[in-house]
Amino acid sequence: MKLKKLSIFLLFIMLVSLVFSGCSSASNNKEDKSATKELKEINVLLDWYPNAVHSFLYAAEEQGYFKEAGLKVNLITPAGTDDGIKLVAAGKADLAISYPKQIILARGENIPIKSVGAIVRSSLNQLMVRKDSGVKTLKDLEGKKVGYASFDIDKETVKAMVAQAGGDPSKVEFVDVGYDLMPGIETKQVDAIIGGYINHEKILLEKKGIELETFAPSDFGVPNNYELAFVASDDAIKNNNDTIQAFLGAAKKGFEYTQKNPDKALDLILKAQNESFPLDEETEKKSLEILLPLMENESGKFLSQDKENWNNNIKWLKDKNLLQADVDSKDVFQ
Repeated sequence: MKLKKLSIFLLFIMLVSLVFSGCSSASNNKEDKSATKELKEINVLLDWYPNAVHSFLYAAEEQGYFKEAGLKVNLITPAGTDDGIKLVAAGKADLAISYPKQIILARGENIPIKSVGAIVRSSLNQLMVRKDSGVKTLKDLEGKKVGYASFDIDKETVKAMVAQAGGDPSKVEFVDVGYDLMPGIETKQVDAIIGGYINHEKILLEKKGIELETFAPSDFGVPNNYELAFVASDDAIKNNNDTIQAFLGAAKKGFEYTQKNPDKALDLILKAQNESFPLDEETEKKSLEILLPLMENESGKFLSQDKENWNNNIKWLKDKNLLQADVDSKDVFQ
C-alpha cells in the first residue's frame, strides 16, 4: 500500500515538473521571439564592395554586437560610389559610408545630411608617381601627365601640391582617365595618378611590379581630411539618434575586435566578398595592416571627429572655388 502511495506521489511530482518545464520552455520561446521582434532593422550602404576597410562592420555582425544593441543591420553594396549621400537624404537608407569632402559639397547644395562618425582619420587618396618617370620632387611634374578620375577636387589637390613644392601647376598636363586610373599608369599613358588609394591601387600596382613614389597631400599644404565617414540625414539625427548611437557603439566594438583579431576579421570579409568583385587575400591583408593604424591613433579615437578638421577642409574648398555656399562645420558633422 505504501509502495502504491509512493508511486502515485512520484508520478505527481513528475507531472508537475513536466508542466513547469513546458511553461518555462514556452516562456523562453516567447522571450526569444520577443527579442527577435524588438530588433530594429536598418539599412547601411557601403561606399564600395566589401573590403578590408569594412572589416569592423562584419566583425560587429558576426560577434553579435549589432544584435546586443537591438539592431538588425543590412550591409548593402551600392550601385555607385556616390549613392550613399543621395539615398540617405531621400530616406532610402538609414546610414551610409561616404567621403568627407563630398559631404561638405552636398551640404553646400542644401542636401540635409551630416557625418556622424569618421572611419579613417587621414587621406588614403595620395598622388602616386611612377619611379621610372623621372619625377623626384613634385616640381618635376611640370611637363608630365597626371591621370585623374573626373573629380575637380583631385585636380585642384595636385595643383596645390605642385605650387607648394615650388612648381608651376599650369605646366602639369591633366588627363581625365575616368575610372581607369590603374591601366592609365600601368601602360604609361600617364606618369602619375591622383584618386588611387594607398591601401588598394598602390598595393595592386606594386604587385604587378610597378614601382611607385607616393606623396601625401597633407605634406604639401592641403589640409588633412578624414577619408571615409558615416552619414545620416538631419531627420534621422533628430528623430532616431538613439538608433544611430546604438549602431556606432556596436561598430566601435567591431573595430576593437578587429584590432585584436585582424586575421579573423579578414576571414569575415573574404566570406562576405561580392562575386562581381572577388577579393585577393594577400591584398586585403596588406590593406588592413595599412588601415588599422589610420583608423585610430594620436589624432583621435575611432569614429571621433574634430571641428578644426572640418573647418580646414571647408575653407580649402572655398578657397579653390569648389564650394560656393557658406557652410559651417556644425552643419556637416555631429
